[in-house]
Amino acid sequence: MRKAITIFAMLAVVFCLQIFFGISASAIQTTSAEAADGTLNGLQTLWNSTGFANLEYLNLLMIGIGLFFIFLGIKYDYEPLLLVPIGVGIILGNVPGAQAFGVYAQEYLQSLVAQGEIKASDAVPSVLEYLYFGVTRGIYPPLIFLGIGAMTDFSSLISNPKLMILGAAAQVGIFATFLGASALGFTPQEAGAIGIIGGADGPTAIFLSSKLAPQLMGAIAIAAYSYMALVPVIQPPIMRLIIPKRERTIKMRPPRAVSKLEKVLFPLIGMLLTTFIAPSALPLLGMLFFGNLLKESGVTERLADTARNSLINIVTILLGLTVGASTQANVFLTSDSLKIFALGALSFMVATAGGLLFARFMNLFLKKENKLNPLIGAAGVSAVPDSARVVQMEGLKSDPNNHLLMHAMAPNVSGVIGSAVAAGILLSFLL
Repeated sequence: MRKAITIFAMLAVVFCLQIFFGISASAIQTTSAEAADGTLNGLQTLWNSTGFANLEYLNLLMIGIGLFFIFLGIKYDYEPLLLVPIGVGIILGNVPGAQAFGVYAQEYLQSLVAQGEIKASDAVPSVLEYLYFGVTRGIYPPLIFLGIGAMTDFSSLISNPKLMILGAAAQVGIFATFLGASALGFTPQEAGAIGIIGGADGPTAIFLSSKLAPQLMGAIAIAAYSYMALVPVIQPPIMRLIIPKRERTIKMRPPRAVSKLEKVLFPLIGMLLTTFIAPSALPLLGMLFFGNLLKESGVTERLADTARNSLINIVTILLGLTVGASTQANVFLTSDSLKIFALGALSFMVATAGGLLFARFMNLFLKKENKLNPLIGAAGVSAVPDSARVVQMEGLKSDPNNHLLMHAMAPNVSGVIGSAVAAGILLSFLL
């Protein structure tokens, strides 16, 4: 009997163990299958959220452009303080699948909410979008002008005021491009924003485009800063073509010494005169002359030092990075952008030629001892101080003893004023 009970008990234990392990094995198999499916789904979701899965050739093209800007800034020292931040911004703005940024960010996020792809609470712009607020609202350009004013010496212009005419003559590129853009089908507001590229003044171009054509701001800003950086490449051939070699060797009389009183009065008089002519440009011109007054007064050196160093450096970083990041491929790579770049190149060449030709024209009415070296007319575009340096280099090539830098600074700084006044006039007519 005991043997029967023992055998029965053993069989019962084996049967229970078999049932238990059978169920466990089935559960383990089921759990393993579910875990495998979950892992695959998770990996698929992860892959779909990466930039590699969303990569398009247009993104690669824009990233290549950003790398090219960085290359120009580092390798050839072409406006590195501008091109390096802009290049990095272009790369950041074209990472596939990144959060919307730029002019169309809010529209894009709201469209995703309407399609049910994201919640309304998640439709929050990125940090770069908040920094971009300074561009769209025209905050950064006046601060840049404040720094420019604090680092600019107007002595050469004060000593020879007639050279201001060359800065005004170079602005012909702005209005010629305005007509060209209108002929290509752009609206008057868009044509005005595109035309300002001819002034070779990035902050002014951003300021005007933010008011007249914010949808074109990325292309206009990139075009303006690109041509500013390429001043040493674009201007010399035009200068050699228009100015005969004998005129390139003209030596100008040294500028006279300027008193401190004249330096202090100039920004005050200039501020009143230019802002009364073009009140719409007051944010730019007011800050430019205010910065110069801080420099020349002699009693606000701490403020002037902050404006021309720390402040302008911070704003330049933010401006370059955010403007570059706003050039998403689907917005930037359009036929309009190509037209803007072509018009920008044309406007820059027309502006350079305008300054050179007007300098030659002025010489017709000047005595021999007062004649101008027409090369300084190329500095009428407001790419400070690059255009003046190009004039200096071209003058030295024609005559190693002919130094034109101080003379060229007069039309160069007047070009800054002239482009801002032109922007104010366009803004008054078109806004």
